[in-house]
Amino acid sequence: MILQITSVVLFNFIIYKTIKGISANKIVHIWIFTIAFQLLFDIFIDLKYKGYWYFTQEIDWVAFPAYTILVPPVNLMFINWYPFTGSFMKKIRYFIIWEIFFLSYEAAAMLPHPFGFFHYGWWSIWHSAIVNPILLTILIGYYKWISALEKKACV
Repeated sequence: MILQITSVVLFNFIIYKTIKGISANKIVHIWIFTIAFQLLFDIFIDLKYKGYWYFTQEIDWVAFPAYTILVPPVNLMFINWYPFTGSFMKKIRYFIIWEIFFLSYEAAAMLPHPFGFFHYGWWSIWHSAIVNPILLTILIGYYKWISALEKKACV
């Protein structure tokens, strides 16, 4: 719980202070896309298959911030600093740095109560290591798509 509250405040503060070059329209799109995609993913992995869960294995209000105000600013940070014009190797390094951050954060979130809030069923850190780059690639694709739509709408 302590990590969740601290992270929500810290991640939202960081994105508020550092976001640049991303329109309000794109911010809203990424925020809502993140919530919808995370909920869709977690309906199956968390609720149906009991792969992992936040706090308890039930639907509960205490996990609400994890779905709505914890992950969206992290995705915005990822997009905000992503080297869109960088070389392929720079993009790979960027992914590796974020993967290390994500896996470290996940490990910290698994610490016992009151610090942690995340629990594994059959899911493991190795599943996350494989799935995270796929999810980030989907996020980049979505961002590029809404950027193209926004550009087309402004013409």
